[in-house]
Amino acid sequence: MNNLYISPLSDRYASKEMQYLFSKEFKIKTFRYLWTILADEERKLGLDISLEQVEELAAHIDDIDYQCIDDKEKEVLHDVMANIYAYGVKCPKAKKIIHLGATSCYVDDNADTIAISKANKIILSKLIQVMKNLRRFVIKYKDLPCLGYTHLQPAQLVTLGKRFSLTLYNLYLDYEHLSYFDDNLLPLSCKGATGTLASFLDLFDGDKKKAFALDRNIAKRMGFKRSLPVSGQTYTRKIDAEFLNTLASLASSCAKFAFDLRLLQSFMEVEEPFEKKQVGSSAMPYKRNPMRSERINGLARYVISLAMNGELTASEQFLERTLDDSSNRRLSISEAYLASDAILNIMINVTDNLVVNKKIIQKHVFEKLPFIASENIMMEACKKGGDRQVLHEKIRQYSSLAIQDVKDGKENKLLTLIMEDKDFHLTKEEIEKLLDPQKFTGLASEQVTSLLEDYIDPLLKRRKAKKIEVKMEH
Repeated sequence: MNNLYISPLSDRYASKEMQYLFSKEFKIKTFRYLWTILADEERKLGLDISLEQVEELAAHIDDIDYQCIDDKEKEVLHDVMANIYAYGVKCPKAKKIIHLGATSCYVDDNADTIAISKANKIILSKLIQVMKNLRRFVIKYKDLPCLGYTHLQPAQLVTLGKRFSLTLYNLYLDYEHLSYFDDNLLPLSCKGATGTLASFLDLFDGDKKKAFALDRNIAKRMGFKRSLPVSGQTYTRKIDAEFLNTLASLASSCAKFAFDLRLLQSFMEVEEPFEKKQVGSSAMPYKRNPMRSERINGLARYVISLAMNGELTASEQFLERTLDDSSNRRLSISEAYLASDAILNIMINVTDNLVVNKKIIQKHVFEKLPFIASENIMMEACKKGGDRQVLHEKIRQYSSLAIQDVKDGKENKLLTLIMEDKDFHLTKEEIEKLLDPQKFTGLASEQVTSLLEDYIDPLLKRRKAKKIEVKMEH
């Protein structure tokens, strides 16, 4: 048993597929893939590199001696050089041309870009599943009246579907933002020590076209249409900031949903799933704590806090490069994606299994409906000749009495007081006709339909038709 510290994101929360993208194995294999395509493209452009050497590199991408790498890094204190050495041991014929003309950032930054691109695909795919789950939910409950709240105080009615459409639209915005940044993600490719391609220009004896072609061809081999137009030694850290901010935005949307669900579960209206043998509390056996939603909120708070790292790192890069970004990025980028992945895993589970207690929802609606309907009652009474100012004052007084009764644990008698007052000219039957909850939800149902037709369904259709895989030629 390993008694050393293991991140909870690996041990408890994030998926294996997301963990792999930020693993040592994926990084080393990606380094080797990048060295292989660099050698191959240099060969095609006329450098003294043989096809046999390229094939040797390709044949040993997965043949990793981790101990050799670790031992060499302890000696040279440089992870890229340690990897070059270990790869050279496996590829003696190609040893001398590994990393030819490149800097560490050629493998570091390009490997990060590939990992980020693939991580985005996982996030977007899981986000789509959450949206599909919520789409089903809002359709099913778009007409179910429920008590609305402003300032967490009872307000006008909404529908349950409309309420959860707020989260659905938030997630739609997050998808569009992340998708945009991912679609426009460009790699560093091979820019050299200060981003000028000087080393490659020298290798090609001053042939500018070949130097630019190498940069362009490497990007295409990585799965991108082109490379960054300019860079220092690294790609601009604004790219990291964009993704960290977008993940933080996604986390805030999920957190808002989780907070709402925790409130609704305390009202017993809507609950997250609860397994048959699940334990809600170690002390109170009857409890059904919303632990999934609470976990979303905790992880979301962490992701949101990581967004600052991207902006600070981007702002503090000296001239063509400095190294204070490296240690921070190893933590912030991987952790943000792992935590976001964990959040979406929980979101998929919760949104697919929400429990709705209709009778509780209806009970709460009818407890407050007399107050909500008071304006409609006043208008109907005015139609029968009532004095609007007089009726308004009476309703104010009766409401105060009724609210106090409710606070004292008594029945809400507002409607009884109105029915007994001859100034309203309304019978019991006439008042009861005004108490249909559907009359107080406005255009909530139509708004849900419009959201789906104008935004969600077109997105799902585009998504289905879009090719999303970034392939690597291992």
